[in-house]
Order: sequence, then C-alpha cells, then structure tokens
Amino acid sequence: MTWFLLCVGLLIGGYVIYGTFVEKVFGINAKRQTPAFTQTDGVDYVPMSKGKVYLIQLLNIAGVGPIFGPILGALYGPAAMLWIVIGCIFAGAVHDYFSGMLSVRNGGQSVPNLAGKYLGKKAKHFMNVFATILLLLVGVVFISAPAGLLAKLTGADISIFVGVIFVYYLVATIVPVDKIIGRLYPFFGALLLFMSVGLTIALLVSTEHSLLPGVQASDFLTNLNPKDMPLWPALFITIACGAISGFHATQSPLMARCMENESNGRFVFFGAMIGEGIIALIWCAIALSFFGGVEGLASGMAGNPANVVYEASTGLLGTIGGFMAVLGVIVLPITSGDTAFRSARLILSEFFNLPQNELGKRLLLAIPLFVVGAILTQVDFGVIWRYFGVANQATAVLMLWTASAYLMRHNKLHWICTVPATFMTTVVVTFLLNSATLGAGLPMTLSTVAGIIIAVTVAGGLLLTTKGKAVEVAEKA
Repeated sequence: MTWFLLCVGLLIGGYVIYGTFVEKVFGINAKRQTPAFTQTDGVDYVPMSKGKVYLIQLLNIAGVGPIFGPILGALYGPAAMLWIVIGCIFAGAVHDYFSGMLSVRNGGQSVPNLAGKYLGKKAKHFMNVFATILLLLVGVVFISAPAGLLAKLTGADISIFVGVIFVYYLVATIVPVDKIIGRLYPFFGALLLFMSVGLTIALLVSTEHSLLPGVQASDFLTNLNPKDMPLWPALFITIACGAISGFHATQSPLMARCMENESNGRFVFFGAMIGEGIIALIWCAIALSFFGGVEGLASGMAGNPANVVYEASTGLLGTIGGFMAVLGVIVLPITSGDTAFRSARLILSEFFNLPQNELGKRLLLAIPLFVVGAILTQVDFGVIWRYFGVANQATAVLMLWTASAYLMRHNKLHWICTVPATFMTTVVVTFLLNSATLGAGLPMTLSTVAGIIIAVTVAGGLLLTTKGKAVEVAEKA
C-alpha cells in the first residue's frame, strides 16, 4: 500500500510543483480573451466553466488507454508504475498543457496547423495525414473495446453494440459541443472518478487480496515479465495514455475552444493528465494485486485486458458493484471515440478550409470518416491496437517538438519539452527499427544506438534552425 500511495502522492506533487513551473515558463495572460469568446459559433467554440471543461477533457483523453495499457504494462512488474509517474509528470502533462495552450494562443487551431506554424509546411502536411489516421484508429479501437465489454456483460451479439455505438458517434460528432458532450460528460467524468476510487478502496479493505503484495524497491527497476519480454522500448509504447499520448494532442484543442480563461489551462490540461495518470496507477496496481503478481496476471488476462477488468471489478465489488464498474470502463472509450471522430472532422475542415457552422458541411466530412471507420472495424483488434500504439507515440513526439520550437522562438526554457521529445523520439525509432512485425527487425543494440543518434540529431537540428527566429506579434502574450 505504501508504494501505491507514494506514487499517487508524487503525481499530485507533480501537478502542484512542476505544473506551476511549466505554467510560469509558458507565461499565461489572464486578461487575454480566449477563442471561446473571440470565435464563438455555437457549435465547436462554446464557453464552458472550468470544472465542466476539466471533466470533459479528462473523459476525452481517458479512453481504454489508461486501463488496458497499464494492465498490459503490469506484466513487466512495478516498473510500469514508475514509468507512469515519471512519464505523466515530465512528458505527458507537459505535452497536454502545450497542445492545449498553443491551441488557445492560435485561435483554437488543431495540432497539424500548430506543427506547420512552428516546424514548417512539411510537418503540417505530415501531421494532417498522420493525425487523421491516428484518430480513425482511435475511433475504431474505441468502438471494438466497449462493444466487446457490453457483449460480455449482456451475452448479446457484439455486432449489435458496434452498430449502436457507431450511430451514437455520428450524432455526437456533428451536433454542437454543448448539446451532448457538454451536458452528459461531466456526469460521466464524475462516474469515472467514483469508479476508480471505489475499486481502490475495495482493494485496500479486501481480506483476500492485498495491495502490491511483496513488492520491493528494487522491483521498480527490474523487468519481471514472466515470458522474459524486453522492457525497452516496448513498455513506453504499451503504456501510452497513462504516461504520454499523442491522441491527447488531438483532443486538447476541443477544450481550448471552450476554455474561458488562460489561467484555467494548468487545471484543465496538466491536471487532467495527472488525473489520468492516477487512473492508470489504480489499474496497474489492481492488475498486479488481484492476481497475486505477474504470473497470475498473465494467466488471468489470457491475452485480453478486458478479462482483467471484468474479473477484478466483479471480484472486488460483487455482481452489482462490478457491473457498475465495468459500465464506468465502457464509458471511457465511448466518450473518447466520439471526440476522436469530432477532432478528425475539425482537422479536415481546417485542411479544406470548410467552415463547420452548417450541418450539411459537417456531414460532408463526417460521413466519409465513418465509412472508413466501419471498414476498419473488420480488422483484428490486436493488429489495430499495435498500429495505434506506434502512431499514438509518434504523434506525441511531433507535438513535443512543436512545443519545443515554440519555446525556442520565444527564448523560453525549451528543455522542458526538448528533453521528453528527445527521449520519446528514441523510443519510437528504436521500436520501429527493432520490431519484426511493424518495422525493420534489426538487433536491439543497433536499433537503440540508431534511435539515440536520430533523436539527438533532430534536437540539434531544431536548435540550430529555430532558436532566435522572429515570431509574429500575434503570438506574444
């Protein structure tokens, strides 16, 4: 229990101390009007209260990633919890804060336009394609996962739930943001927090299961994978949403268009990521504790993290409580899937310069997205998840480099973004070079050396070409 509480305490301390530092480096201007007021359109740009925007942001970013990812990561042992804490504070929360605040400073623009502004047109074109593909993958993953859990709960055919979720996604994607998302998601956010706290308390008071039994300090630096799978760099790809996730860069602009004041940014963007980190810690701890360690977890998972969710929820909270907990888990991907398609629509609207104030124009972009999404649902879930993981972290890398370039141009402390960007670049390049299924299948040592060289080269090149460049007056606080 001590280790778990220490990890949670570190995350909260990270929000208070490092979050305040990051906010100071960025330099907020509480008197500056946000896009919610300067570009109000009643559809996507709608002012909302600080608390409401926080809960929506938390639900938008917290799909199955901070649950399935940490459960899969728990197979490596407590090292997964260490990465959640460090990654969340110094990479994920920084990533989310800048993806949101740069959007606020640039009229609510999406990540491709931000990348184009600070990294150049090639980065913009690359990000337009990459972000749209990522969002489609996210939408598909966040249809298949909740549909599977609903089928497991009810015994009904999974295709029925796939169809129902698809219809809901289409409606939620095209209606004004305050009609469904603004009204229902704060309630769902509260349900999510209640579910997470409930499971934690149940585990703490359980007489059958103890929290992190037998864990030693050395276990946090040891690979305990029962199949001897290498921790580097797979762990940093597997645990995405709980530590750092490029998907969040596509979601933060949604709330950047609704935030009433720049001073709310730390709570909304940095704070929501810390909240997601705590959720990830809870599920990582449950996975390690409920099954008595990595060996039991591997057996209980049987290749599907959804089995862990179902068994742990019903085992700790009983039939009714477990049913409610699983429903809470189902809410997560559904409330991220619809905003994934919504983000894709907005990214395409910016690319084609197609205003979205008319329903017909929203449908013109939404329908093709859903057709492609429907086709992708026929692909094996495991295959989609692997591609999603790599695409997700690659998007995070580009967003961190965008934020780093912004800080360089403004002669601010860019290292708070450059260091995590360099590390995550190394992770992604190493993984792609080493992976036999998704990449080149090169030896790990060679892949790692190449990853470090490429990451350092990118950092050096950005420093030489960006630092000191003139910035537009409109960017200044």
